Amino acid sequence: MKENHRVGGEAVKRYAAPMEGITGYIYRNAHHRVFGGVDKYFTPFLSPGKKRSLRSRELGDILPEHNQGVPVVPQILTNDWEDFLHTAEILKEFGYEEINLNLGCPSGTVTAKKRGAGFLACPEELDRFLDQVCAGTDRKISVKTRLGVESPEEFGPLLEIFCRYPLSELIVHPRVQKEGYRGTPHREEFHRALLEAPFPVCYNGNLFSPEDVEQFSREFPQADRVMFGRGLIADPALASAAGEGKTVTEEAFRRFHQEILDGYCRIMSGDRNVLFKMKELWFYMIHLFSGGEYFEKKIKKSSTVAEYRLWVERLINECPILPRADVSFLRRG
Repeated sequence: MKENHRVGGEAVKRYAAPMEGITGYIYRNAHHRVFGGVDKYFTPFLSPGKKRSLRSRELGDILPEHNQGVPVVPQILTNDWEDFLHTAEILKEFGYEEINLNLGCPSGTVTAKKRGAGFLACPEELDRFLDQVCAGTDRKISVKTRLGVESPEEFGPLLEIFCRYPLSELIVHPRVQKEGYRGTPHREEFHRALLEAPFPVCYNGNLFSPEDVEQFSREFPQADRVMFGRGLIADPALASAAGEGKTVTEEAFRRFHQEILDGYCRIMSGDRNVLFKMKELWFYMIHLFSGGEYFEKKIKKSSTVAEYRLWVERLINECPILPRADVSFLRRG
């Protein structure tokens, strides 16, 4: 296992959060090869269907041959313990040692089915679920959670439930489902978990710059792991910056972008599908460039991959890359 770099004087593990539609294996492989600095990449959630089979897209994302040398943890979204265990067996056959349970997704379409953060509204059912899955598999089970649905006060009883089970790790995004990504994280609840949990606790939420990580480490010097989400998509060097002070260079960005684009062109048919995936990334990545607004519009309007390549090339040639991404758009929620 690689040595963790130091933030705030202590060894801190750095994780990459899953983002649906963005952090699939094409992105993960390119990021790991070009920027690195991530100890674990969590996959976008796998959602077992009624037949408990995985969709071809989900299966492709977790195949070992698509993740060679990349430290990956599959994430499952379900409130059915039998579905979880069935999927866990598939993941075990692929050699995965850890499986993550998604209790954090705030999307209304997910929570309406009492999945993701919506499952937190049913503590008794969640308790029974964890009892079954912890007894039913020899894989490590970690949990990524929010504080509750309506109020941070819900977290105390939820934490008591988590602490009853031999979780390998608890990742806490200290907001409730109703807050989405708005407002200030309730870090006092993360601190509670840090003090009370018998297993490692990871922090996730509003870590958008190396300065954010340094401030967090001063506030919680005992915390030894953090997770980056939207900030890492905007600034792909963020995880390595937190440990080594790296920044995104033009050369590195060109290679990173090219690997992602080539990867999507290889697995997708038609320019439209490829461009949809790339344009999702540019919502975040454009903030690496000074004065890139004009080219952002041209990139978004591109209708062919050839046209898209030309506008991206002009952006890189004509707009300097900033030492750090301008993440003010993320701080606004």
